[in-house]
Amino acid sequence: MLLTGLSQRFLGERLEISPDSPGRGTILEVKEERGLGATIDVILFDGRLKKGDTIAIGGKRGTIFSTVRAILKPRPLEEIRDPKFRFNHIPETHAASGIKIAAPKIDDALAGSQLYVVAKGDEERVRQEFEAEQESVAVKSDEAGVVVKADTIGILEAMIKILSESEIPIRIAAVGDVSKRDVIEAAAVKERDKARGVVLAFNVSILPDAQARAADLGVHIIENQIIYKIIEDYEEWVLDLKSREKKEELDGLIRPTKIRLIPDTVFRQNKPAVIGVEVMEGVLKPKIKLLNLEGENIGVIRGLQNKGESISSAKRGDEVAAAIDGPTIGRQVKEGEVLLADVPEPHARMILKKYKGEITAGELEVLEELKDLKRKTNPLWCM
Repeated sequence: MLLTGLSQRFLGERLEISPDSPGRGTILEVKEERGLGATIDVILFDGRLKKGDTIAIGGKRGTIFSTVRAILKPRPLEEIRDPKFRFNHIPETHAASGIKIAAPKIDDALAGSQLYVVAKGDEERVRQEFEAEQESVAVKSDEAGVVVKADTIGILEAMIKILSESEIPIRIAAVGDVSKRDVIEAAAVKERDKARGVVLAFNVSILPDAQARAADLGVHIIENQIIYKIIEDYEEWVLDLKSREKKEELDGLIRPTKIRLIPDTVFRQNKPAVIGVEVMEGVLKPKIKLLNLEGENIGVIRGLQNKGESISSAKRGDEVAAAIDGPTIGRQVKEGEVLLADVPEPHARMILKKYKGEITAGELEVLEELKDLKRKTNPLWCM
């Protein structure tokens, strides 16, 4: 109320109103009214609007031209008895006024866009003005950034501002529903940067072909009707994505691992040797090469079983059956012997650089032990 009063007091003389010129206004809201269908709430800030006038308004799929079927003005509060009769029908109105307009084909009108009364033959000029207005707000670039879709120009501007302040790059920002093209753009970004290959959709529909394409391409679409919440949801998704990527990368590395061959558990002596093993440190997996404590190659883990079931890995404290290609139990290795995983030099460097805090103190000790072994047999080996 204070802002309204100050505006009326100090800005009134600055309004440039031409009461007889074609009407111009701003759409505040688009909504269904019982008995009227789709309507738009408009502030007419210049000129005149009459019933039967041709109007142009911004739409989700381009400029909409329609004919004013009814102009409605809210009744004074004391006159409202029945919600059905909240409005007075008026033949025309002048700026500045708040009105409701009923007209055909305005379901896809955009809140925040302009309204123009269009003279006959002036449609193409008005269409170009609307396209220029949309382009002035929209963003389109080759940057590896997010795709943003919103239902109104004002919301789109707000999202662009917040994303820019958060230093989140934008590839496309436009008004309208999420289309297949939007998903394809996000998929192209995903190839370069997984954390940016996403669609942020504020209060818009996801077209069926876009939904299907997103599922095929693995493009994530984040929807919400609160601006700050959609940004929070995106930031949480990025954190979760990076956490999963980090886990996948760590799982793909050969970790420092120490095992003991359990006495009296030999199932087969060779081709491959099958024996019970205790994982003393680290994570044991198939395809890991094994070294003895003299740094000599012993063999490769072919597979692991626990209670007759094949397993993909075993962790510290587990006792499992291991099939080992290469050695003969009793010759190259003996029951009760301790073996180490042969950690490749690049894996060792990656663990120390990125994942030192993700592995145990025991694994770090095994890595130091392995480093000493490697340097005895290969002075150039570094980590």
